[in-house]
Order: sequence, then C-alpha cells, then structure tokens
Amino acid sequence: MTQSRDASDGTALPEPGAVEAARKAFRRLLLRARLRQGRSRVRAAFWPIIQASLAAGIAYGIAHYVFGHPYPFFAPVSVWVCLGFSLDRQVRKVGELAIGVAVGVGLGDLIVHFIGSGWWQVAVVLATSALVARFIDRGALLATQAGVQAIVIVGLPAAQTGGPGGRLVDALVGGAIALLAATLTPGDPRRRPRILGDEATTELAETLELLARGFRSGDVDDLDAALVRGRASEPALEEWQATATSAQELSRVSAVGRKHRAELGDLERKAVLVDRAMRSVRVLARRSRPVAGPEHDLLPVAAIVDRYAAGTRVLAEAIGAGKDPVTAREILAETAAAADPRTVGAGDWQVQSLVMLLRSPIVDTLEAAGMSPREAREALTEL
Repeated sequence: MTQSRDASDGTALPEPGAVEAARKAFRRLLLRARLRQGRSRVRAAFWPIIQASLAAGIAYGIAHYVFGHPYPFFAPVSVWVCLGFSLDRQVRKVGELAIGVAVGVGLGDLIVHFIGSGWWQVAVVLATSALVARFIDRGALLATQAGVQAIVIVGLPAAQTGGPGGRLVDALVGGAIALLAATLTPGDPRRRPRILGDEATTELAETLELLARGFRSGDVDDLDAALVRGRASEPALEEWQATATSAQELSRVSAVGRKHRAELGDLERKAVLVDRAMRSVRVLARRSRPVAGPEHDLLPVAAIVDRYAAGTRVLAEAIGAGKDPVTAREILAETAAAADPRTVGAGDWQVQSLVMLLRSPIVDTLEAAGMSPREAREALTEL
C-alpha cells in the first residue's frame, strides 16, 4: 500500500487514494461473499419452494372448485405455513403446524361469530386459541400458529372467504395437502446440513488460500482480503451450526432422523470445530499484517497454509458427500507435522509466532476430519 509521511513526526500514513482503493476492495469482497451465500440459499431452497407452491395451488383449487369457495385464502396459507421452503419436513412437525392453523382458524371463527371484531376481541381470540393449542400438544409451533391464524381471522372479513365454516374447511384442506406432500416427499435430514457444511468449510479453505497468497506476496492488502473473507463467512458458519443443531434435535422425535442421529451429531460437532478454526485463522490474518515485508521470509509459512487449504477443500467435499474424509485427514496430518516453529522461521521469532498460531486451527480441522482430540494434538510435532 502506498504511504506518505506526516510532517510533524515522520509517521507513515496511507495515501488517500490507497485508503479508498482498500475500502472498495473490502466492499467487493463482502458483496461477492453475500452473492455466493445467496446463490447457495436459492439452490438449497429451490425444489422445496417449487413443491410447496404447487401444493398451495392444488389446495386452492380443491377449496375453490370442489367446495365452491370464491376466495379460499386459508388453503394455500395453511400449505405454505406447514411446508415452507425447507427440506426438513418431518411429518410430526407438519402435522403440528396443520393442527395449529386449523385450531386458530376454527376458534377464531367461532368466537368472532359471537363477539365480533375489535381490540379486545383480538386479545380474547389470541389467548383462547393459544391456550387450547397448549392443551392439545406440547409443540411450540402449534401454539404459535394457532395464535397467528386466530389474529388474522379477527381482521379478515368472513364474506371474502366463503363464510365462517368455509375458512375452517380451507385450513383443513391446506393442512391435508401439506401432510400428503410431506408423506410423499420425505426429506433426508442430513441433506441440508451436508450442503451447508460443504459451503462453510469451503469458505475456510478459500480464506486460507487468500492468506497463503498474502504470505507469498508479502502484500498487506492480500492479508486484509483474507481477513475480510473470513469475517464475511460468519453467516454461512452460523447457518450451518443452527441447521445441524435443529436436525439433531428433530432426530430425537423423527423415525426417519433417528437412524441418522449419529451422523447428524457428527455434523453438529464439525460445524462447531470449523467455526472455531475460522476464528483462529482470522486471528492469524490480523497478526500477520505487521510481519508482512521483505525482511521476513514467509514462503515456508505460505507452503504450509497452502497444504492446509488443500486438505480443507478435500474435507469440504467429503462433508458434502457424507463420506469418511480419510484423504483430508492424511493431508491435514502432514500439514500438522510440518507446522514446526523450530524449523519454519528459525531465527525469526515473528515468523515462528505465526506458525504457532497456525497449529490451533489445524488441530480443530483435524478433529472435524474425524480424529479424536488426542490424535489431533499428537499429529503436531512436539515442541
């Protein structure tokens, strides 16, 4: 980065043009990361959304043409609430939502028919629907949807939806279609966590590749780019952790998920470990900035980080495919053995400190690749 000197004390200051260029580079990296993550979310949600949309259209058609309702609003609403855009369509969960919608609509219709609409009617309808839902089942989704649909009922004129009874029929039709769709297209609870795991672990690999490039070039801008990339990966890592945790929890009550409980637990553990490794890599990127320059030989460190990135990419592919990452373990174990500050950066304590910082995320990634904590630590050369 181009620098100028302050006249008063000789402090090196960045040129205004260089500062603006760095800001533009930061914004470009952030935008690319968000676009990449957005495309990933669209790919994962594409077929679930198409399926839910078709089911909503079918429910509307049945309520309109079979039952003669002019505007069967609650039929497609019930389908969308039950199915949504996720592949995680456990029959119990869909059933809870369908019952919740029906309870809210039915009780809302009944109460509003006798007491009308208004601010206090909203309070009465909401309280009654939620309490009845809690009595029916312990599921939080059931009570939530019952309350939401009851509130909608108070403000939506019955004449537009086929009368009070018509709205309940519409909700039941939508719930039945949603249950049928969930039964006919059962989702694999491992699929979404695998996809997100592949993407999040690839984010770590690409951050490492940027970091290695910065070590080779000695350019502070390249190191800053690695730090920006690492920070921009946080949403992907958080989504993987949240999805893996949710899938693991659902596996306890789902017959489909129960047989995959071990892998789902392993995916949840991997998500935590990869996130931990990314945090350590971001620390390494920040600490590398003062060391960048011709006075320090960072090429051996770059070689180690390159190998680390290659092993992480292989790990990402294995996570996405649901396979044992044996090749990734081998590459990462070699990387761990090479991360020896006594030989890499000998005589330069600042370079040695970078090697020391590199050892921690390598151990975390080895654990994510299937090694036990003890095996991962033993893969490092003893100091």
